[in-house]
Amino acid sequence: MSIRTGSLIALIAVISACRFGAAQSITVAAAADLQFAMQDVAAQFQKQTGKEVKVIYGSSGAFLQQLQNGAPFDMFFSANLDYPKKLEAAGLTEPGSYYNYAKGKIVVWVLKDSPIDVSSGLQVLLNPAVKKIAVANPQHAPYGQAAVAALQNEGIYDKVKDKLVLGENISQTASFVVSGSADVGIVALSLALSPNMRDKGRYFEVPTSDYPPIEQACVILSSSKNKETAKQFLLFIKTASVGDTLRRYGFEVANASKP
Repeated sequence: MSIRTGSLIALIAVISACRFGAAQSITVAAAADLQFAMQDVAAQFQKQTGKEVKVIYGSSGAFLQQLQNGAPFDMFFSANLDYPKKLEAAGLTEPGSYYNYAKGKIVVWVLKDSPIDVSSGLQVLLNPAVKKIAVANPQHAPYGQAAVAALQNEGIYDKVKDKLVLGENISQTASFVVSGSADVGIVALSLALSPNMRDKGRYFEVPTSDYPPIEQACVILSSSKNKETAKQFLLFIKTASVGDTLRRYGFEVANASKP
């Protein structure tokens, strides 16, 4: 075999390896309430398949705009149904990939040593000792929309709206309370149960009747360069083991299949 032929074969092998390597990972845009649950799920998927899931967390509304403008993600896990449906209607998703993977919940959360008693639920926000209330920005964060709806349902929104401190997403909102920048927060149950928060505070679960269901859905983007791995991950999301993981973080999961 000539040196030139050998070099060509080596080059083809390198290109093939690069393509193969690229196909072994996907990049996911995920709502911030999934930050810890998705870490667990992605680790399980990698252990089982050897394929990596790289996850970027943020507000669902901000991701919607980015994806409409061609952001290079393979999948989108939203904290609501509307944004994935908008992408689907615009022809930006892989046909048949839309999946309602979970339902989220909100809680009133304070630091463990806070003098504020959250056992009275949202009504505690009327306490004069509460100066700052962290919520996610309702303009683009579904958990912020749920928080505002709950406050309105309890008839206290107008009384506390001047105390609201808006986080860009639900993870930043939670960090405001953890850091002491806010006295109390209305955050995702999934974050309250996370390793980062569960031992640092106390919470009261807001009745689900106080706000519209936080139904959450995912899609594969039609622009994905790694559709096969994305489809494999979507099938994995539908398994009973992932359902169990999501439930540990406080999500409601209706449908799950056996691995």
